[in-house]
Amino acid sequence: MTLQQIDSFAAGEWIAPGEGARLIHSAVTGEAMAEAGNDALDVQAMLDFARNTGGPALRAMTFHDRARMLKALAMHLSQHKQAMYDISFATGATQKDHLIDIDGGIGTMFVFASKGRRELPDAHVYLDGDVEQLSRNGTFLGQHICTPMPGVAVHINAFNFPVWGMLEKLAPTLLAGVPAIVKPATASCYVTELCVRLMIDSGILPTGALQLVSGGLGDMLDRLTCQDVVSFTGSAWTANKLRSAPHIIENSIHFVSEQDSLNASILGMDAEPGTPEFDLFVKEVHREMTTKAGQKCTAIRRIIAPETRVPALIEAISERLSRTTIGDPRLETTGMGALVSNSQKHDVLSQSAIIGSEAERVYGNPDDFDVEGADAEAGAFVPPMLFHCANPDAAERVHDTEAFGPVSTIMGYRDTGHAVELANRGMGSLVASVVTRDPAIAREIALGSAAFHGRLYFNNRDSMKESTGHGSPLPHMVHGGPGRAGGGEEMGGVRGVMHYMQRTAIQGSPDILTAIGKKWVPGAKEIEGLAHPFTRKFGELQIGETIHTAPRKISMEDIEHFAEFTGDTFYAHMDEDAAAANPFFPGRVAHGYLLLSFAAGLFVEPNPGPVLANTGLDGLRFMKPVSAGDSIKVRLTVKKKTGRNEEYGEVRWHVTLTNQDDELVAEYELLTMNAY
Repeated sequence: MTLQQIDSFAAGEWIAPGEGARLIHSAVTGEAMAEAGNDALDVQAMLDFARNTGGPALRAMTFHDRARMLKALAMHLSQHKQAMYDISFATGATQKDHLIDIDGGIGTMFVFASKGRRELPDAHVYLDGDVEQLSRNGTFLGQHICTPMPGVAVHINAFNFPVWGMLEKLAPTLLAGVPAIVKPATASCYVTELCVRLMIDSGILPTGALQLVSGGLGDMLDRLTCQDVVSFTGSAWTANKLRSAPHIIENSIHFVSEQDSLNASILGMDAEPGTPEFDLFVKEVHREMTTKAGQKCTAIRRIIAPETRVPALIEAISERLSRTTIGDPRLETTGMGALVSNSQKHDVLSQSAIIGSEAERVYGNPDDFDVEGADAEAGAFVPPMLFHCANPDAAERVHDTEAFGPVSTIMGYRDTGHAVELANRGMGSLVASVVTRDPAIAREIALGSAAFHGRLYFNNRDSMKESTGHGSPLPHMVHGGPGRAGGGEEMGGVRGVMHYMQRTAIQGSPDILTAIGKKWVPGAKEIEGLAHPFTRKFGELQIGETIHTAPRKISMEDIEHFAEFTGDTFYAHMDEDAAAANPFFPGRVAHGYLLLSFAAGLFVEPNPGPVLANTGLDGLRFMKPVSAGDSIKVRLTVKKKTGRNEEYGEVRWHVTLTNQDDELVAEYELLTMNAY
């Protein structure tokens, strides 16, 4: 059999395996199928290439440019999924597993592309939070900003998800404007290499934005600086070894870790056999034990159920497991494939033996099970194994030993507080799930256990048709966990992007903050004297462009007509004595929405023009009541511009209403869509 050569992509060149190359074996047959690794890689050249070529090219793009790039990459990969499916079977994964890894990774890129366009500015600086007024008169202000780190992100990924594991890190990294060097686990790096080839060959990425190490990193981590980031997924032992390296500590190098996790699933006291919740719980446990042959960092390792339900659960889970066909992952009948390698098989069996010292194996015999279409001895096959721990309070190893395969332990609890104690014995996990329809149970578990888990997943008959599953990290939500789980987090929408950016507090005048953030700050220079801004196209409008309107006097007739016309006869507008008795009003006052309507009448330009639609307003506040006889006038300022597509963009206007004494009456932000 000819060995496939798994190349690295370094400093713009594909480099074949060389000195130090390792053999890669098929998970299904156990035969050597490929080799990867080259100890002669010039890691300093790779870092320089990322910092000096990839980084500047990415930082020259706006967030929206980079979001469009991610979308194009995701679309390109979608067109080549079959090639990745075909090669992934050798990892032991089934077609359903491919959908999680390959389709899930591509879907994650689509989500970050969408969030980049919707939640990040079409600019180079991200404004974090509101402006802080640091002086009495507002001439000295503060603002937090985030800017891309001018270094490189080194991604060290695990073997179980060679595509998703890469793309869920890569998407927020590239969106932040930081180049990446990806180092997949050698056992499945051939799948990652194909995915990287597809992205490089597409021509979508700027030169230097992405590099690949198939094999070892050499001394790359010892050459990093404070502007670089290491994002690691793998064992706690390896994570601690890497993060405690003197060079990492001395240079305060950002280290994001996602590692071992003794995830739990809790069956609520209300979920009795025969209820939809009980059946749902069995289904979730079965899925998490068999998907990817249990090789998921989010898989259920500890099943926590009311003591009286344990026998019924053992019977139901065992029956469902018995209907799962183990075999060649290419076969449509296969429900669970192989572990990634025979080395992983040995590790799973070793860890299972440790669990077996405190728990009884009630299902699955690794010495006697059937494999369809493959050799059980040659391939990395194991059966799903269910253990029962009769005394979880006295046990230790079932709470600290992870068999990274189709292995789970069931244990009983006395009450909900006891369930919380058992779940927390894992000392930090990526996810804990709770199947209950009782809000009180859900609240007690959330308050007692949230601090120990990166994600709490609640499910019942009301949500199960649309729920995503215990073991599915979503790009919208943070993926990570405290303690044993690594103390880091990934994804979480824009939160994940911030791991690759530096948050900086800037202080200065309104003009300075406006120039840096490309968002007008009250007190900054106003641009007046141009044509009415509603007559100017999106591309013509300037930040700070302002009009001041003539005043309009508010009469009692206006107030009464508005009340009659709208039906808003609230006493503050119609009853002088009742209004005067209210500590907020001097007597009858104008409706707030009347003021908004009059404000629009003062600043609007009625003729057809670039303003296509008013899409809403944000941050409305009424500061001072307006009585009959008072006047209002409006200041309308272009605060921010955000492109949406080739035809139109969103304009955010800062609007203030003041009275005849120049006192602030109301303030809000108006949103319009304007044509280019």
